[in-house]
Formats: sequence, C-alpha cells, structure tokens
Amino acid sequence: MAADFSIIILTFNEELHLPRLLTSLSGLHTEIFVLDSGSTDQTMAICKAYQTKYVMHSFENHPKQWDKALHLFDIKTPWVIALDADQIVSPELYQQLVTFKDQDYNNINGIYFNRKNIFQGRWIKHGGYYPKYLLKMFRYGIGYSDLNENMDHRFIVPGKTIKWNNGHLLEENLKENEISFWIDKHNRYSDLLATEEIERKQKIRLQLTKPRFWGTPDEQTAWFKKLWWKLPPYSRTFGYFGYRMFIQKGILDGRKGIIFHFMQGFWFRLVVDMKIEELLRAKSLDDAKVKDKTSKLPAFKFVIMFPTLFLLFYYINIVFIGLTTPGGYYSEHLDQYFNYIKAWRNFNISGTACLLKTLGYEVTTQEHRLHVLGRSGFILVYSCLGYGILSVYAAFILAYPKPVRQKLIFLTAGIIGFQLLNMLRLSLVALYWKPSPMLLKLNAHDLFNYITYGLILLAGYYWLNNEKPKPNLYENYTA
Repeated sequence: MAADFSIIILTFNEELHLPRLLTSLSGLHTEIFVLDSGSTDQTMAICKAYQTKYVMHSFENHPKQWDKALHLFDIKTPWVIALDADQIVSPELYQQLVTFKDQDYNNINGIYFNRKNIFQGRWIKHGGYYPKYLLKMFRYGIGYSDLNENMDHRFIVPGKTIKWNNGHLLEENLKENEISFWIDKHNRYSDLLATEEIERKQKIRLQLTKPRFWGTPDEQTAWFKKLWWKLPPYSRTFGYFGYRMFIQKGILDGRKGIIFHFMQGFWFRLVVDMKIEELLRAKSLDDAKVKDKTSKLPAFKFVIMFPTLFLLFYYINIVFIGLTTPGGYYSEHLDQYFNYIKAWRNFNISGTACLLKTLGYEVTTQEHRLHVLGRSGFILVYSCLGYGILSVYAAFILAYPKPVRQKLIFLTAGIIGFQLLNMLRLSLVALYWKPSPMLLKLNAHDLFNYITYGLILLAGYYWLNNEKPKPNLYENYTA
C-alpha cells in the first residue's frame, strides 16, 4: 500500500551519506525525489541505483533550494517529508512512518521530528542540542520554505503542528570528521549570517515566524533570535557560550562535545560579529580599494588562526605528555632535559607549598603530591595543570586583531593570573575540600574549570569592549 507522504532530499556530493539515508527509508513504499546542486561524485549513480527521481538545480542558498524543490517535483501525496542527505531515520521513527495515515491527522498540518546531532561520533546531548525538534513533515501545498532566512532553513506551516517524541532523525555529517571542512563551511555560513543580521536591523529582511517563548519549537527559536539581535556584539557571544556550557550543561558532552560547543557556540558566533563590524565599516569608506583590502582580511585571519592555534597549543601538550610518560613512544632524553610539563607541575606544587607555609601550615611535598599536616592534600596530575584552558586563552588573544603590545600585556597577565588562581585552588583543596551533595557532587577539577572559564569570558569581554564608544554604524549602512 502506497504511503500518504513523499520524501524530498537535497544533495551535493553526498556519496558518503546518501546510501545510508536511502537504506534507512527502504520499504516505506513512497516516492523519493532528489534535488541536486551539481554533484561531481557518485551521487547521481546512487540515485539511479535506489530508483529515486532526481533533478539538478544550481544552488544559491538552502531556503531557495527548498522552495524550488517544493515547486519543481510532481508531488501526488497529501504530505511531504523534507530531509537532508546527512540524516538517517531511526528504526523507531521508521515505524511511525510505516503506520502513518492521513486520516489520523485531520486537524494537523505539520509534524516535528526530534533530532539527535552527532559530531565526530559523539552524540551532542547537552548545550541546547537535545531535544531538538525540526519541522520536517507537513501537508503539501500548505507548508512552504521561509525565504526570509539567508542561512538557516526552516519551513512555515500555518495551522496546528505536533511533535513526535518517539524516534529520531540521526544527523551526522561524516565530512565534519575533518575539522578543516567544518571551518570552511562555517566560514561561508558566517558571511551569510553577517549580511542577514545587518539586513534585519535595517528592516530589509523580516521574520515570518511569530516569536513566542511558549510557542512551537520554531516560534521559540524566533523569540530567541529576536532577543539575540538586540544584544551587543561580542559580549553576547561570551554570554551565550557561558550559558550553553554551564546552564545548558554542554561541558558534560565530553572532549569532542566541548570542542563542538566551543567552535559552534563561540568561535562561529564571534566570527559573525567580526564580519558584521567589518561590513558596516567597509560601507562607510569612500575608497573601494581600501574597502577591499580591509573588509575581509582581519576576520579571515581570525577564522584560520584561532582554531589552528588552539589545536596546535593543545595537542603539542598532549603529544609531549605522551613522549615523556614511560611506555609507548617514551623519550628518556626529552623527559630528563626538556620536560616543561613536569617543571610546570613542580612549579605549581612548590608555589602552593610556599603559600601554605607562609600562612603557617606544615607542608611536605613529593614529586607530584602535597600534604598539609593535620589537614589533607592532593595529587597533582597533568590534566589539572590547565593546558586546555590556557590553550583557549592564548589562541584567542594571539588570533584576535589587536595591537601586539596589547596582546602581550593581556596574555602575560592572564597566564600569571591563572597560575596564581591555580595555586590558590590547590591550597584550598589541601586545606578544606570535601565533596558535597550541595555542589552536585562536583570535584575540585570541574569546579575550577567552571570558575576559570567564567573568568576567561569576563576577561575577554573586557578586552573586546575597553575601547571608546563607537558610533551606531547601522545608521549609515546601505545594502
């Protein structure tokens, strides 16, 4: 029996993803339409093998491509499902589609699917990414693509919508396993988003979805976007990242999850704010040549340098720890003569001991341990030295386009301040720390990370906003 829905998929060089998606849809007894943007790989061959109907149309942006797809194909079913090639229908969602009948949804015009986003093999469960409802199924001829969006694509469906809580769309872009692909993609996205936000502030581009905090998932998104556009650039980026990491518990997503939240929730948003500022300043320049030289160069450098420096600093430490730890690729020469990690640890232990002795406590130390007589102590492992935190801090300071003198002063002050804070933390741990249910069973390491990242956010906010007030450049902007 034929299904009451058809499926539309957008593709561009999706030989890596398309078989996975089409396999998850097999057996639904429905027509599948593919709108391709000019693939040069095996995408079209895969479409033929799975007997899908496909057409090629040049790509401008996602909202316009979806609008074209909804008008181009001969859809004969009352419902349509719009999917991205890097998504998969879970078995639970598949069962709901198998049993779907139009007559069971007489008063419904749209259905939200719950998405699980996977980054480099890790399910991003926190940071506002789950549950995440996407309006992917709607009555054909009633739902339409929101052309007022420049980058984010969504469908608008008048009338009542519902959410399917059981089953998921599993979304994993395997191309993003290479961080260079992720950076290149989001660099392009930041261009679109910066232009779009300027146009929204000028009332050139309107928001079609009604902003409502207690509304549908898309109405809630519209409400938060409206709030976001009112917040001052740069400071909103720091606030959002802190909110996402700590209030929405993004820090619980593990190492890969934290990298994802950092790149998507901080780096990307900061680049957008930089490009907004540059576009506005470029429009105020009379000399077009000057504009061409200055409008994109600082942001482009930051786009490349920030993640590159962060990954370089972070993994140099990881590799060095591996080379100076017995076993594996251990190097005795490096360990004995050039082990800055061990020296770093010794500095923290001896500095903490000196502080405690100054306060009148009797302290004994060993290679990686400190004990306070009559109190407690700690074992200082390498992961407690804070090389991850310092990598983020140093990469941001060095990559951001400010005078070298300011960079050196702020970088030096930050490193010294971090070391003092770390020794204060170690002193308090040695004297007073006991796990407490009131602190949600946090250990001293996690609590220190929360506090330190919060201080980095505040310091970064101060550094970006310590210049003289700037004029409202939006007043002089013309598209």
